[in-house]
Amino acid sequence: MTMIRPFRADDLDALYDICLATGDHGADATSHYDDKRIIGEIYAAPYAVFEPDLAFVTEDEDGVGGYIIGTHDTRAFEALCEANWWPKLRLVHANPRDTPPADWSWDQKRAFQIHRPSAIPDAVVAAAPAHLHINLLPRLQGQGLGQAMLDTWLWAAGGKAHLGCDQENLRAQRFYDAYGFSRLPSEANSPSTIWMTIGV
Repeated sequence: MTMIRPFRADDLDALYDICLATGDHGADATSHYDDKRIIGEIYAAPYAVFEPDLAFVTEDEDGVGGYIIGTHDTRAFEALCEANWWPKLRLVHANPRDTPPADWSWDQKRAFQIHRPSAIPDAVVAAAPAHLHINLLPRLQGQGLGQAMLDTWLWAAGGKAHLGCDQENLRAQRFYDAYGFSRLPSEANSPSTIWMTIGV
């Protein structure tokens, strides 16, 4: 039986695994990384640690295979990570600033994000201060679980949020469009990210 339930502390390793397994524009990124946890240190773990009330997982007979996480207040969350999350990781992951960005490995790209995290654009946060991340392993996709997870998370968060969707992840874009997210004007986007909102 497949169910959506609140995150528990012992689910954290699964969040790291799922983040890695979906970290290449929705596909498995395992082969790209030497450090298999570094992408999860950015996009998964801090949300579960700092805002567990907005963390839910999908579990079937094979274990946890999906999660939805986020924050009520993007700017407060960015400040919290700057004070209590990034400093310890900066001691472990060297800043690759002496290497030309074109030569960075996938690990080095994530290490740079740890040392120089990008703030979400003001226009996006002004539209909806809360934001979320959702990932499902292939075995749980196509069953309506993504919609159910969003329903659960948005109810807990108050119904209004934004997210950033990878420009190359066309499947995810179609899913968010069908769910009811609206795309922000193109000037709010970056070469790699499409910003979308709901409930605004």
